[in-house]
Amino acid sequence: MTRITAIPKDDAMCGWYHTAPARQARPAHHGEKKTRWAVLGAGFTGLAVARQLASNFPEDEIVLIDAQEVGFGTSGRNAGFAIDLPHDIGADDYIGDIDIARSTLKLNRMGQTILHSLVEQHGIDCHMRPSGKYQAAVEDRGIAVLEAYRRGLDKLGEPYEVIAGKDLPDHIGTSFYRQALFTPGTMLVQPSALVKGLADTLPSNVTLYENTAISNVDYGDKVVLGHARGRITADKLILANNAFGVRFGFLKHTVLPMYLYASLTRPLTNAEQAVLGGKDFWGVIPADPFGSTVRRTHDNRILMRNSFSFNPDQQSKPHCLERFIRNHRLSFERRFPMLPDVEFDYTWSGSLALTQNHKGFFGQLAPNVYGALFCNGLGVTRGTVTGTLLADLIAGKRHELIDFLLSTSGPNTLPPEPFLSIGVNATLWWGQRKAGMES
Repeated sequence: MTRITAIPKDDAMCGWYHTAPARQARPAHHGEKKTRWAVLGAGFTGLAVARQLASNFPEDEIVLIDAQEVGFGTSGRNAGFAIDLPHDIGADDYIGDIDIARSTLKLNRMGQTILHSLVEQHGIDCHMRPSGKYQAAVEDRGIAVLEAYRRGLDKLGEPYEVIAGKDLPDHIGTSFYRQALFTPGTMLVQPSALVKGLADTLPSNVTLYENTAISNVDYGDKVVLGHARGRITADKLILANNAFGVRFGFLKHTVLPMYLYASLTRPLTNAEQAVLGGKDFWGVIPADPFGSTVRRTHDNRILMRNSFSFNPDQQSKPHCLERFIRNHRLSFERRFPMLPDVEFDYTWSGSLALTQNHKGFFGQLAPNVYGALFCNGLGVTRGTVTGTLLADLIAGKRHELIDFLLSTSGPNTLPPEPFLSIGVNATLWWGQRKAGMES
């Protein structure tokens, strides 16, 4: 028996969750359950796996299990960018190998297409818009990143627009940035609203159990998942629970459980909107990976997202929330001095499953066990497409993108403790310090 030593337990004040349409959570599981298919994790990946398995095996019941309420966990805590373009931070031009980049682009756009189709088909109220994204820079180092990425996009043949700092207030209101690279393919969403909507429109042969935290698992001819109120016995288990997948005995010492922090303001008044100017809906990602992601939302709030912590125990840290809200306030004041009286309504943390070589896992983990894990910060699109394709792989279907995913090397093994924590925390400290005004 494998005992699960950590379960998801996120902090309470996720702004996306609380401002999304309310829904009735599905009941937790009680008693004994037998099923052919069990999917663990009802975020973007797990929802996609369950939906596609239900299509591939319409006569079977698919059991989907989440430790928390859908929309409250990791998938509902990101910045809401459904990004199409590859961004290989290990390459000089952020594109790298052109064939890998083109396959990555196909993957991301397939994920976008799946989500857009489901939103349209079911009328999911998640404020999805094809708004593009601005990658913006303040310092010389950031400008150099934009120039390198521009060269990479030229190589890939993808469109973009370089916007000078003097013109940016017409786009995003603030004159803080010196330059931005606008790419049109990103869709912006309210992530918790999207996840909630996807859960409430699952096929009828999917049974969703929320607030059901698995505490132990037995592997064998059947997979037995134990929890505080009962057991679920499955012929096949699919792990779609991102960094928590390692707790189930697989891919140990391969994932870095990072937490990233965000704050969401109150809605801007009409007068404040007029002072801010610019477009009414946009998203900015930083040139420096330790910089600030910023959004203006459909309900005229401003999102600030920056500051990292390394949480090997995979639990949220209240003292980090208290510390990093000050970073959010400073970053907000730098960008929006014209909005001096706008306070934050919500501050929260969200988990990122990062690997050292920025590669996830896709495929079979053991007899009767499969996984699509470690999205490396691209959970909206990548989780959706890898979950869909994993369900197709299990059903015996083949696709060029399935072959591409199977051909990747997977995540690297990390150094042992205490060297890992020392190295990661030093990198975080130096990266956030070096980011300077980009943060």
